Amino acid sequence: MTAQIIDGKALAQHIRQQLAQEAAVLRAEHGVEPCLAVIVVGDDAASAVYVRNKVIACEQAGFRSIKDQYPAVVEPAVVLARIAELNADPTVHGVLVQLPLPPQFDPDLVLEAIAPQKDVDGFHAENIGALMQGAPRFIPCTPHGVMKLLETTQLPLAGAEAVVVGRSNIVGKPMAMLLLAASCTVTVCHSRSRDLAMHTRRADILVAAVGKAKMIGADMIKPGAVVIDVGMNRDENGRLCGDVDFAAASETASAITPVPGGVGPMTITMLLANTLQAAKQRMART
Repeated sequence: MTAQIIDGKALAQHIRQQLAQEAAVLRAEHGVEPCLAVIVVGDDAASAVYVRNKVIACEQAGFRSIKDQYPAVVEPAVVLARIAELNADPTVHGVLVQLPLPPQFDPDLVLEAIAPQKDVDGFHAENIGALMQGAPRFIPCTPHGVMKLLETTQLPLAGAEAVVVGRSNIVGKPMAMLLLAASCTVTVCHSRSRDLAMHTRRADILVAAVGKAKMIGADMIKPGAVVIDVGMNRDENGRLCGDVDFAAASETASAITPVPGGVGPMTITMLLANTLQAAKQRMART
């Protein structure tokens, strides 16, 4: 068996074209320009790449973007004050703070300072609660992107056994909630799980999101499973790789996402989708 490659790059491009068309209609008919504000603290190299890609994606989709860069030594009060300004600005629809933050920050306090109506990352406790209740305002971007990728496989989700490896607030937990909402039977595995392979080998859908290079081998995958690799790591040769041994898993799975080119492009795409949604919601309230 040779797995179908789930092309996140192609799907992301298609969705971004649709978002650009919708943004153009908002500007032309309502004078509303979707706007995303990004706050960056410090000079983390990976964060710089992510933010640059977000800004470029905004420009290509016809969105306005604001980038505020602060030195790593900045006082948290300065950043919190800027968040308050952005919350109060009616022309700004989405606000996000790029993680990780320097040690003087309490990340939870910072994320909770963002107005829930502008929390396009979907990390605010109010928005996570809405997701748990099955009525999300904004779906966290990476899990949302994974669900869009699963749609392309045409695998019936209702009743499927889904195993999520990883329990982070950013991916693992909301991923489980979305799969549950799609009527999957969901198992969440983590560092304390006993016999991880026993769980992964019964998964019709396997989502790996732990940040350990190639930890999921072919012997841990059910033949014919759909494998979604959220991991972004470097292998022994410095090349990008996921949490799944892609070459080996491709001989067992029915469909699989590559790294890079799978989940990654979808994350930023769904951030744009959430920003556009925020702009529409703001317009509906005024």
